[in-house]
Amino acid sequence: MISVVLLGAGNVATHLYKAFSNSENISITQWYNRTRASISSYANDVDITDSLDELKEADIYIMAVSDDSIEQLSINLPFTNRFVVHTSGSVAMHDIDKKNKIGVFYLLQTFSKDAEIDFSEVPICVEVYEKENLQLLIDLAKAVGCKPHKITTEQRQTLHLAAVFVNNFTNQLYRIGHEICETKNIEFEILHPLIEETAKKIQHMSPFMAQTGPAKRNDKRTIKRQLKLIEKEEHEAIYKMLTTSIKKTHGIRSTRIKSQKKEN
Repeated sequence: MISVVLLGAGNVATHLYKAFSNSENISITQWYNRTRASISSYANDVDITDSLDELKEADIYIMAVSDDSIEQLSINLPFTNRFVVHTSGSVAMHDIDKKNKIGVFYLLQTFSKDAEIDFSEVPICVEVYEKENLQLLIDLAKAVGCKPHKITTEQRQTLHLAAVFVNNFTNQLYRIGHEICETKNIEFEILHPLIEETAKKIQHMSPFMAQTGPAKRNDKRTIKRQLKLIEKEEHEAIYKMLTTSIKKTHGIRSTRIKSQKKEN
């Protein structure tokens, strides 16, 4: 049985609490948050506290807090030589105060409190400073049904950067698409099957091969027509930037393939 103290009450902390609660191999010793009210609804199920001085002993302390809070929280922890990890994709492991054993337990997924998550589909990237603590993080990931991946800080931060592109930026494009539909009283739900199919395709082919649309075809008339339909300057700028990026990507690749064929 792995004993855990959760620190924080955001989306990641809440989903971790639910996943840990459903595991037969994990015991949630305590849940801390600086504002007790944020976790008061769980008081009947787990020991909660808003005081760092009241933290109990556990195998691992998980700081599921904002990136900007990690370093200071680790400094304020009133103990030494215990195993403390954060869940950030971008913060360096060594930002955790060295008075404790340190590591990272990064869940590569998007979390919203009201959205259910299948943890068996969540990759968990683990990183430790002391090798003897690696197995504990691997066991913790497996205890909630996740596949653990041992990576370096550079790899994790690169993954997080890629995740910003494929998740955060993509979701912003969904928002723009939603806004464009609203201007003409069109139900955004009509686009749901297209969104789902696009996501499915890249599971069995590369994003390069999956690319379609007027930019890839260099369909100048369609591009010109669509630019006239765009009402906001910021949307026009994004359309032009992504169109240029797609055309450049596929234009360069096509030229390269043709030259290779000539050489062969």
